[in-house]
Amino acid sequence: MKDYSRRDFLKIAGTTGAVSALGVMGFPAIVNSAKASGRVVVVGGGFGGASCAKYIRKFDSAMAVTLVEPKKAFITCPFSNLVLGGLREMPSITHSYDALKGKHGVDVMHDMVTEIDAAAKKVKLAGGKTLEYDRLVVSPGIDFKWDAIEGYDAAASKTIPHAWQPGEQTTTLRKQIEAMADGGVYIMVAPPNPFRCPPGPYERVSMVANYLKQNKPKSKILILDPKDKFSKQPLFMQGWEKLYPGMIEWVKGSDGGKVDEIDVATRTLTTELGDKHKGDVINLIPPQKAGAIAFAAGLTNADGWCPVDQRSFESKVHKGVHVIGDSSVAGKMPKSGFAASSQGKVAAAAIVSAMAGETMPEPSYVNTCYSLVGPNYGISVAAVYRLGTDGTIVKVEGSGGVSPKDVDDAFRAQEAVFTRGWYDSITADIWA
Repeated sequence: MKDYSRRDFLKIAGTTGAVSALGVMGFPAIVNSAKASGRVVVVGGGFGGASCAKYIRKFDSAMAVTLVEPKKAFITCPFSNLVLGGLREMPSITHSYDALKGKHGVDVMHDMVTEIDAAAKKVKLAGGKTLEYDRLVVSPGIDFKWDAIEGYDAAASKTIPHAWQPGEQTTTLRKQIEAMADGGVYIMVAPPNPFRCPPGPYERVSMVANYLKQNKPKSKILILDPKDKFSKQPLFMQGWEKLYPGMIEWVKGSDGGKVDEIDVATRTLTTELGDKHKGDVINLIPPQKAGAIAFAAGLTNADGWCPVDQRSFESKVHKGVHVIGDSSVAGKMPKSGFAASSQGKVAAAAIVSAMAGETMPEPSYVNTCYSLVGPNYGISVAAVYRLGTDGTIVKVEGSGGVSPKDVDDAFRAQEAVFTRGWYDSITADIWA
């Protein structure tokens, strides 16, 4: 296996058209020798599910693939922070399933799976239909531990948004930020590990700061964080000091950053040390777990996530069922859109290989997380992964890396270009 340096990785991952190649590194000419007809049902049409559905058809056009997704179009979490920062509008992060249907031959059903019968290999839909399958892929994303913070539940999220599932929540939070008076306080409550997109909350703070700096410059941002460190922390903090001096305060867990309670009516947060914080806008991102259908199907462990064979992403609970994306336990891989897409392609190769009676190619997995601190200020972390000797996914030594800390403005501007190129590339690879 080739070791990819950070420079090589970013050249590939940040340019249009390369994501599909990276996502299946190590898979030369997958299963070309023996085509096998069969039925695969994919539950969930996000980064993982849509990638898997498309690539099963690319690897074996004889395979019948049905994608079940309740939404008519997919809104991405990546770049939803840019909507909050005023750099994007919702239509620009909304993607149709038309190409999957018309161009790639995936049968897309806009319905919701209500029950999975792994023994009988059937799924039931809310609309009344029952689908039979030979292999099932479940990519349900995340759900929330609503009982983790006293006073916060699904109903409260209508007024105190998490915006960690894009769409209506994103719009609600954006409107609240736009309505906040100059001099107001925006409070983000960050989630504990593990959670979807480790750099995401801190990119969000950056984008909100970008909006406030231009429109409400007297305002302040407070981050209440149960953790004592976070992804790309030195890079984010360096960027905040440069672009938004004096605007952003981060309170770590050991200093009272862990929130135990919220009074929704007064918008007041109480920490475990008894400190109280009142915000004009509160963005509370709760602790997370696997998506609801994973629990309903009995695919989860005691921690609320789905244990899988990390070579093929086949469930350790139910044979013939593969779980990919945020809900899966995937070793050192983070819960990100890029990781989910990479896992979707690995699972596609595993499924096509198994149904053709062939040995699955040796997998390689990829992730990169780009973040914008400002419109022309990008940072990133990237890695290539392999299967370790203990069967868990580990980083390839010497691959990837983090953006250097002390560089000039031109370097940060180039990474901002890569950030936008990455988004255009991966969304085209999946939904175009």
